[in-house]
Amino acid sequence: MTDIQQTVAGLVARARAAQRIAEGYDQQRIDELVMAAGWAIIEPARNRELAALAVADTGIGSVDDKVRKNHRKTLGLLRDLAHAKSVGVIAEHPDSGVIEIARPVGVVCAITPSTNPAATPANKIINALKGRNAVIVAPSPKGWSTAAKLLEFIHAQFERIGAPPDLVQLLPSPVNKQSTAELMRQCDLVVATGSGANVRAAYTSGTPAFGVGAGNVAGIVDESADVQAAADRIVLSKTFDNATSCSSENSLVVVEAVRESLLAALAARGAVLLDAAQKARLQALMWPDGKLSSAVIGKSAAHIAAQAGFDTLAKTSLRILMVDENAQHGFGAQHPFSGEKLSPVLAIYTARDFSDAVRIVERIYAFQGAGHSVGLHSQLPARALELGLKLPVSRVIFNQAHCIATGGSFDNGLPFSLSMGCGTWGKNNFSDNMNYRHYLNITRVSQAIAEKVPSEQEIFGAFFARHGKA
Repeated sequence: MTDIQQTVAGLVARARAAQRIAEGYDQQRIDELVMAAGWAIIEPARNRELAALAVADTGIGSVDDKVRKNHRKTLGLLRDLAHAKSVGVIAEHPDSGVIEIARPVGVVCAITPSTNPAATPANKIINALKGRNAVIVAPSPKGWSTAAKLLEFIHAQFERIGAPPDLVQLLPSPVNKQSTAELMRQCDLVVATGSGANVRAAYTSGTPAFGVGAGNVAGIVDESADVQAAADRIVLSKTFDNATSCSSENSLVVVEAVRESLLAALAARGAVLLDAAQKARLQALMWPDGKLSSAVIGKSAAHIAAQAGFDTLAKTSLRILMVDENAQHGFGAQHPFSGEKLSPVLAIYTARDFSDAVRIVERIYAFQGAGHSVGLHSQLPARALELGLKLPVSRVIFNQAHCIATGGSFDNGLPFSLSMGCGTWGKNNFSDNMNYRHYLNITRVSQAIAEKVPSEQEIFGAFFARHGKA
C-alpha cells in the first residue's frame, strides 16, 4: 500500500466510524449538525475571515461578494432543509402502498473548486450531514487553506454540541491528482464541482458520482425587453464576485432592434465595448497559449484592462469589458470569446430577431455550455417556455440576474445550490440543482393494495379509435 493509499484509508476509516454514530441520530439531532455547520460559516466574523482568506490565497473574486455569497447561499440552503425529512420514514403513499425510507450513502468525497473555496464545501458538507453521511473534502490546491479554516470552524461548533469531528474531514495538503483519485476510489459517493478534468475523473473513478458540466451561459435580450431593467440585472450578475460563477453570463445575444439602447444602458453602468484592435489585445492576454489564463480569472475589469495596456480605461469606473462577436461564424475554439471566461468580459452577438437569437445560442452551446442554463430578458413569457422546449438547457432564467438566480434565490423557487446538473447535454447524469436528496439512498417498502387490472379498451381505446385494431 502506498503512502497516499494509507493516508486516505485512515481518513475513510475514521469517517466510517463517525458515520455509524450519525446513522443512529434522529431527525432533531441531524438538524442540529446541519445548523452547527451552517453557523460555522454564516457567523459574520468567521464569514469575513473565510472570504478574505479565499481571495488572498486564490487571487480570485471579491471579498465583499464572497461574504454575501457565503451568507446568502448557506442561509438559503438552511431554509430549504428546515422542514425536509431525511431520517427514517420520509413519505407514505397510501394509494400505492409505498413507504419511503431515507438511508445514508456513507462517506462522501466532495471535490470543490478554487472559485468558491468556502461556499461550495459548506454547501456539500451541509447536504451530506442532512443525510447522516460523513464527508471528506478534496479542495483545489489554491483553496486548501480556506477549506481548512472552514473545517476548523465547523469542528469548533461540533465540539459545542458534542458531535464527532470526523464526520467532516479534509484531504491533507498538498492535494494532488493522485490523492484525490484515491479518495474518490475509497469513498461511497463522489460529488464533483470544478474543472472538466475533475468531473471526468469523478465519473471514471469506479465510485457512483455526481458531476456538473461547464458554464458559459448566454443571455438573450429581445425586442420587447425593458432595457434599463435588463442592464441592471446583467451588470449585477456579470460583476458579482468578478464573474467567477459558472452561472455568470459569458455572452449576450441582443436582438438588433434594441442593440443600441441596451449598449447605452450598459455603458451608463460601467460596461465598455472595445474596438477591434482592443479586442485582439485582450484576446492575446486572456488566451496566450490557447488556454484561458489564470491571470484574468476572477479579476476585476479594471485589473484586466490594465494588464491589457488599456491604461485610460483602467482608471475609469470600468465594470465590464465587452467585445463584438460575429453572429454567423464567431463560435468555437478559433473564437475564444464564445467560450467561458470566468471574468467580467462579455461577448456581444447581434441577432436579427428572436428566432435568430435562438440559433446563435444553439451555436454557442454546440461549442461549450450545453445543459447549464440560458437567460431571457423579455416581456413575452411564452418565449421562456419556447427556450425550454428548444434549447439544450436545464434552466431558463427569465428576467432575473442570472448568477444570483440559477443556484436558487429568495425570489424564485429553485433549490439553493452551488452545483448545477447539466443533464446528458452536459454529459451529466442529473439536471437538477444538487440538493440533499442526491446524498440519500431511498428504500421503498411496497405493500399489497387492491388489484385493479385495466382492460385492453382502457389502455388501447384511443389508439384503436384513431388507427383501427389490426
